Amino acid sequence: MNEHLDGLAPTPLWRHFRTLCNTPRPSGHEARLARTIVAWASERGMSHDFDAAGNLLVRKPASPGHEQAPGVVLQGHLDMVAQANADHPHDFTTDPIETYIADGWLHARGTTLGADNGLGVAAALAILEDDTLAHGPLEALFTVEEESSMGGALKLAEGWIEGDILLNLDSEDRGQVYIGCAGGADVVVEANLPTSALRDDERVWRLSLTGLVGGHSGIDIDKGRGNANRLLVRVLRALEPCGARLIDYRGGTLRNALPREAFATLALAADEGEVAQARLAELQAELVAELAGVDEGVTLALEALSRAPEAAPAAAPEAGSVSASEALTATASRMLVAALHVAPCGVERMSVEVPGVVETSNNLGVVSLEAGRFHLCALVRSLRDSACLDIADRFRALFGLIGAETRLENAYPGWTPEPDSPLLTRFRELHQQQLGVDPEVKVIHAGLECGILGGKYPALEMISFGPQIRGAHSPDERVELDSVEEFWQLLRALIEKLAEGRAA
Repeated sequence: MNEHLDGLAPTPLWRHFRTLCNTPRPSGHEARLARTIVAWASERGMSHDFDAAGNLLVRKPASPGHEQAPGVVLQGHLDMVAQANADHPHDFTTDPIETYIADGWLHARGTTLGADNGLGVAAALAILEDDTLAHGPLEALFTVEEESSMGGALKLAEGWIEGDILLNLDSEDRGQVYIGCAGGADVVVEANLPTSALRDDERVWRLSLTGLVGGHSGIDIDKGRGNANRLLVRVLRALEPCGARLIDYRGGTLRNALPREAFATLALAADEGEVAQARLAELQAELVAELAGVDEGVTLALEALSRAPEAAPAAAPEAGSVSASEALTATASRMLVAALHVAPCGVERMSVEVPGVVETSNNLGVVSLEAGRFHLCALVRSLRDSACLDIADRFRALFGLIGAETRLENAYPGWTPEPDSPLLTRFRELHQQQLGVDPEVKVIHAGLECGILGGKYPALEMISFGPQIRGAHSPDERVELDSVEEFWQLLRALIEKLAEGRAA
């Protein structure tokens, strides 16, 4: 599959990217790809090693005459975000990614593309196989579970990497180089909430909110896009005068992706259905107006469901029916909706020190309710670790009011900028020589692994750069083909420049 990628330039990079597209690799399922890379490296006589976390390190000795040059580590992550459109069934653990080209961009059909960070991995592999390149000692570090938890970087073995310079190939903006990033943590909230039986006068309805653009919960958090969880909770709040009680809820699939869809099953008094439908039409118009120019496809729907016979619980419910026999109590439903309605979501504060950069934000990424069991996973990001801790404490205080427990998981540090780094100076000079313009030096509101790696290897000099990727973490993900060629040429030239040794 994806044979057309073999005809793109640079040929070695796209050949490796085709392998990545054809090899399923969602977070937690990177082993097959890692084995493929190991077999490829072994055929070429390169040494390789795994650490206890499953991270893979491939080494290539310096080319003759460059043994004393600083060692360079090419770094990327093997996993990809698994997001598919609702009308495009796709098993990310077994199905390849199907790609196509349109107007100079590479896309995937109905799913995330995996350019984040597949192109960085492919570039590193292409560099390793390039025997015409002058280079110092090379290492390629391929981490796991970056998209789900930063787990690979957090558990990375210490004293394992030998290089002096790390080139992170996980950025997504042409003409930019990153020297700092936000830290982050998962805020997990869980509770068992009281339920009661559906009354004879209650009917069951399925409420849905679909059609949002979605995107990266860090890079796109300031673009004004809708968050399906926040918006559907707003709708639930508006339907409370109709006596709505929550039966179940499902919104978002990943804590680091802006939720595009959310669904709730409700119990409503039989005579409130028409009122709820009328209110929903008003809310639809409100949301369309508020999201004009950003998320114009937002769609609300309320569908009546029949209650499946309780006498045959083993039988599968017919289409358009539900087997639910209980909903949250009226008090529990109101309190949960109220807590979700006021929970931190979106941009919290812009940075004063780095103008134009989000300092602190939070994404209500995954929310679920089933049989009274409530679960929420939010991702808070900040340039300040103290701000992450404060938002987590606000969740704890808020959801503690409904008896929920809150915990902080997968915390990772930010990457402190070093604007006077010799590595950055070299990259800027090279960018000017190659492209005739200075690169923009940036700090990103996303969780690059550099902060974690720098904590484990404080002597590493680091920068991050990559091709132009848009729509990451959503099925709209795409990469500009010309930018990949530009990225490749910059990477090759930088490695050759570094092979000359350190600047005096």
